Amino acid sequence: MVNVTLKDGSKKAYESGTTILEIAKDLSEGLARNACCGIINGDVVDLRKEVTEDCNVEICTFDSPEGKRAFRHTSHILAQAVKRLYPQAKLAIGPSTEDGFYYDFDDITFNPEDFEKIEAEMKKIVKENLPLEKFELPRAEAIKFMEEKNEPYKVELINDLPEDAVISFYRQGEFTDLCAGPHLMSTKPCKAIKIMSVAGAYWRGSEKNKMLVRLYATAYTKASDLEAYINMLEEAKKRDHRKLGKELGLFCLLDEGPGFPFFLPKGMVLKNTLLDYWREIHKKAGYVEIQTPMMLNRQLWERSGHWDHYKENMYTTKIDDVDFAIKPMNCPGGMLVYMQEPHSYRDLPIRAGEIGLVHRHEKSGALHGLMRVRCFSQDDAHIFMIPDQIKDEIKGVVALIDQVYTLFGFNYHIELSTRPENSMGSDEDWERATEGLKGALDDLGRDYVINEGDGAFYGPKIDFHLEDSLGRTWQCGTIQLDMQLPERFELEYTDKDGEKKRPVMIHRVCFGSIERFIGILIEHFAGHFPTWLAPVQVKILPISDKYADYASEVQSKFESEGIRVETDHRAEKIGYKIREARNERVPYIVVVGEKEANDGTLSVRCKAEDLGSYAVDDFIKEIKEEIKNKSKRW
Repeated sequence: MVNVTLKDGSKKAYESGTTILEIAKDLSEGLARNACCGIINGDVVDLRKEVTEDCNVEICTFDSPEGKRAFRHTSHILAQAVKRLYPQAKLAIGPSTEDGFYYDFDDITFNPEDFEKIEAEMKKIVKENLPLEKFELPRAEAIKFMEEKNEPYKVELINDLPEDAVISFYRQGEFTDLCAGPHLMSTKPCKAIKIMSVAGAYWRGSEKNKMLVRLYATAYTKASDLEAYINMLEEAKKRDHRKLGKELGLFCLLDEGPGFPFFLPKGMVLKNTLLDYWREIHKKAGYVEIQTPMMLNRQLWERSGHWDHYKENMYTTKIDDVDFAIKPMNCPGGMLVYMQEPHSYRDLPIRAGEIGLVHRHEKSGALHGLMRVRCFSQDDAHIFMIPDQIKDEIKGVVALIDQVYTLFGFNYHIELSTRPENSMGSDEDWERATEGLKGALDDLGRDYVINEGDGAFYGPKIDFHLEDSLGRTWQCGTIQLDMQLPERFELEYTDKDGEKKRPVMIHRVCFGSIERFIGILIEHFAGHFPTWLAPVQVKILPISDKYADYASEVQSKFESEGIRVETDHRAEKIGYKIREARNERVPYIVVVGEKEANDGTLSVRCKAEDLGSYAVDDFIKEIKEEIKNKSKRW
């Protein structure tokens, strides 16, 4: 017998050789029907895996990340369908992804018109309820097996494995693929499948290799979930920040500077308003602001470790025969600022914030609007403290980040990443740092997920994953404890006992990349920014030229009160002007005509809602209150 500890901590005894699926059936028939894979002592395994010793076991359904990945090895169904329809196609790789899966093929081309035919064949394979059977071969036999099937890409993959490796395959009907798994028990559960797009992809991601054809697809357990996903993608297209950024005159991306965004006047209003808010809340939280140079010499980057570990992502040059690098991060400059004067324990904590422009070389294929660029403003802060202050400082940063995300209407979840294998520092330092992070989150009553082994090499971290209005998640805020840079730069403070000691340091960001955060906000709000953030807060529309003077008078009043306003003086019909203002996502549209000019009033609209008539001063008072409180009417 073997003792199995389940996810809830309960224990059950089973005969040695019992499979994960049999354990699931013992727990619940419903669980067994929905199970996709299992986890034994942290390793993701097939449902067919046998338990032969005492262990921890978790059953994963589609609702879990591990279950989704196993389910979306549906890529084998896609490959099988393609081979049935196009036997000449050569198979490359087909992993699951966050939103679905893909498969790469050679000796074949696809058009969107082919998708329906391939999907129909995939549905046949699902209806056939083909069992997936795992088997293993020694490396030499595995190579021969794939050579006989005329699959050169599979042969290349196997050749790269050690000579003593045992190679695993999965068979479903007449189709067999090289795969480590895990997989479902049969093709039957994959009821909702759709091919999403076709693209080119270099074999093994190298531009030196042949370009293959990649089919992207996704799969769900229910057709309704697939339909909801497709609807979300359609809505995402409408909200695409690249499209809206151009339409709203916020930013542009030009061939003269790939990956280097140009912010236009309205985009700068948006960006500067965000930065004003950043400065406001950081001043209240006891931060000082610094600025460090964009370019520093090689010696600094060697000392920080970036020259050895990050140089391929850095832009470098020579000045007076000395190597320099444009900064990819603000941290080393922050170290130099700390070193400019001696510090006592009484000075700590020091909270130093910097909105620093950083440059990182990204491959051209990875660039994506404002989400992935080659230069961006990072809202870094470095907090220098004594060890006893770790918990309180972490709590303060968590509260600050919560304030920011709550203001914009983001839900979020927290992950705590612990010590990785290639870490630096003593066990004692790591334990103290990790417990400091855990203790702060526990004191605040925050739920969090432990992400074992995914911390930075210099310390554990807390990551904030925010959820936008479409349910997509983005990793933005982070808190990282660093015990290594203070050591590398020999930072010191004088403690109560008069001894020189090393401070502990926190790296943290709220927005992360300001540019990326703006891209997220554009899509989250679909361009309909709250009034305090909108580049233009009020648009005045005179019905005709006869009321242009009154419109200008109203505009002057708004401007004198600090309200961002524009007037549309074009000789167009009022209906057309209103539609244009709506398309520009202006929070408030003010129409002025004969009645308004005579009465000294305004006819006010907010989005599609007619708010009626306002006295000018009353409307100014109301909108100023809304801006001050950063509230949102709609």
